[in-house]
Amino acid sequence: MKIEIQNHVEHLPALNGITLSNLLTRSNCMASKAPTICDVTADVDAKLSEIDRELSISDEPLNTYVQLGECKELEKYSSKSLGEHSSYKAVNSRGEIVGVILNGTIMKPQPGDEPPAKLADNCAHPKFKKIMALMDHVDEQFDIFELYPDIDRFLDCKIISVDTNYRGMGIAGMLTDRTLDYASRNGIKLIHVLCSSHFSARVMEKMDFNEVYRLPYSDYLVNGEQVFEPEKPHVALRILTKRLDQ
Repeated sequence: MKIEIQNHVEHLPALNGITLSNLLTRSNCMASKAPTICDVTADVDAKLSEIDRELSISDEPLNTYVQLGECKELEKYSSKSLGEHSSYKAVNSRGEIVGVILNGTIMKPQPGDEPPAKLADNCAHPKFKKIMALMDHVDEQFDIFELYPDIDRFLDCKIISVDTNYRGMGIAGMLTDRTLDYASRNGIKLIHVLCSSHFSARVMEKMDFNEVYRLPYSDYLVNGEQVFEPEKPHVALRILTKRLDQ
């Protein structure tokens, strides 16, 4: 089937009857902290198909563990960077959206900048608030700009998700490839992905991303209690990056 990757993600309607919120709930990547349509139709090759099969093995383990369900806060959080036009959608021959990759640029804080608000502070959804608190904890423990002092911004891959009816066709890999191309064309030297899933992290490693941070779920405690204990092999939250200038 013909699949086209397009850079026109002003809004994301229901995806073949699946709401955006439900699609994001099942996605394998979590976030850290004038539109044009591309005419290029990407070919599916063996490597991209392998990558997409890896991504389709399981749903996002933290969302599954807390039984997140419908979550408008997740939808709002994940789509807030759409205006940058750095996100992409995969469209089938009938014009239906069958996959998305949502990206956003993170700028290096400057002297005198106000500290960013905690993600969990303004989250009204109690289950999603737990996940946002974990993201806040990671931000406190790991500063990517200290690891890459020469970088003044990076592209954060927030969400990769593909309609279950279209998984195994290489769509996730094509969306990621288009993101890498966007970063290169816009002078962005670093891509950042925070993976809560063992399988999504393995996908990124197949695309030459390298792990720079790992937090075992058993080490994340609140009031002495482990907060997340998803099914194995999901044992750690990992940050992976890829430099495009080396």
